[in-house]
Amino acid sequence: MTNEIFPCLWFDGDGKAAADFYCETFGGKITVDTQMVINIELFGQKLMILDAGPQFQKNASISFTVLCESVDELKKCWEILVKDGKILLELAEQPWSELYGWVRDKFGVTWQLSINAKKEVQRIVPTLMFLHENNGKAAEAMIFYTDIFPDSKIGSILKYGDGDKAEENPENIQHAHFEIDGYTLFCMDYSYNHPFDFNEGISIVVMTDSQEETDLYWNGLTADGGKESMCGWLKDKFGVSWQIVPKKLLELMNGEDHAKGAKVMQAMMTMQKIIISDLETAYNS
Repeated sequence: MTNEIFPCLWFDGDGKAAADFYCETFGGKITVDTQMVINIELFGQKLMILDAGPQFQKNASISFTVLCESVDELKKCWEILVKDGKILLELAEQPWSELYGWVRDKFGVTWQLSINAKKEVQRIVPTLMFLHENNGKAAEAMIFYTDIFPDSKIGSILKYGDGDKAEENPENIQHAHFEIDGYTLFCMDYSYNHPFDFNEGISIVVMTDSQEETDLYWNGLTADGGKESMCGWLKDKFGVSWQIVPKKLLELMNGEDHAKGAKVMQAMMTMQKIIISDLETAYNS
């Protein structure tokens, strides 16, 4: 059971410009281009852009670590990202990378650029920052997520320990790696009181093959204080936003019969968790 998992970034009228910008920066391509939804492929990975209005703003609670194969590649990407953006951490050598930097681009997306020459790795890795009441819960979150998804594991964990960040709890996580259904994410705890937290500006999409899988992830992620939203959206107990989307929804919506597809869209808009049988009823009505 391998589901398609990828990030979704919320934009307000500038989604196409952002898609072009990221394809230029990382050598990618646009694979779907509609008025509201744009899919891009970067390093063979899918990212979704949702151009849906001003409701949500992206922030650094979820950033994207880019594992570059060389210093030259990193510097090339860095120079494009910093133009009209803001440097959060200057490029410098770090214990984990011969060159590393953190930047917020002109569209409000934050990127951590690092060196990893292994060609088989996932090149873009969503990185979750656990702040405020979530600070200290990164380890709990990794267990929570890997218990829900198949083919999951917790990898390397670096704690703050007694190092140079004396303000941090030594047991908190400075950097950790985990996988859900084979998809890699990083996470960290951070005690600084940033004026932001997890929101819908950046969400994680899980495409499912059946109602059984849809129920499994929906029920698992909304457990212990998560919140159901509309149209397949939910927030887990840490506030991270997810979209649990049956592949059947796209199949029915995007078929040759546009009138039937519109009925499916209307039915989906009334749902919280997406019910495939109800979509099929709408399609055949």
